[in-house]
Amino acid sequence: MSWITNFLTSSIGRKLLMSLTGLFLILFLIVHLAGNFQLLKSDGGQAFNEYTLFMTTSPLIKVISYGNYIFILLHAVLGITIWLKNRKTKGKTSAVASKSADVTWASKNMALLGILIFAFLMLHMGDFWLKMKMNQTNMIDYGTGPIKDLYENVYNSYSQWWIVIAYLVGLTALSYHLWHGFASAFQTLGLNHRKYTPVIQFVGKAFAILVPLGFAIIPLYFKLFIVD
Repeated sequence: MSWITNFLTSSIGRKLLMSLTGLFLILFLIVHLAGNFQLLKSDGGQAFNEYTLFMTTSPLIKVISYGNYIFILLHAVLGITIWLKNRKTKGKTSAVASKSADVTWASKNMALLGILIFAFLMLHMGDFWLKMKMNQTNMIDYGTGPIKDLYENVYNSYSQWWIVIAYLVGLTALSYHLWHGFASAFQTLGLNHRKYTPVIQFVGKAFAILVPLGFAIIPLYFKLFIVD
């Protein structure tokens, strides 16, 4: 078993885990965005509240959620570890890196972007998940029994410009993070091919724009058109 430990603590092993957890979180973003789009329905929040009820009571979803929390923390820890290691060798490689055409602002600032995203996640979790867990949520009944009215929590949060702006900053950081991270994950896994790599890069850049934009539309829509 020592070879597994050695591999996972090696530079290659850390980068591999970073890529795998990153790809899992990319899938999570798609599912989460699809669920959040329920907020845009003109039904007073019923679709979103019923969706959140399912997400918070399904045993399978609960297991996936705890796995998702672990992957987020693991991804963050690995990112910081890799960044610190790269800083130690920066003096040896900076001359070569500066000449590389593939070096972008996002690739050079992944740690900063990761920190901004993690801060955004803490705001998001505190604003919704923590309030739900602490029962700081009203109940509503659509005829099938009382359920938590998380739509009201969203309404109250997105009525405040500072929260909307904080979300937009976090989503901008997410966009830059994905711009480099999406294609980089496939490259780390060795999935490079002159025919498919340009497609992966295109999909990655489209994903980096469209998914954060999809999330950003929701708070902007609430603040501009829903909130009184």
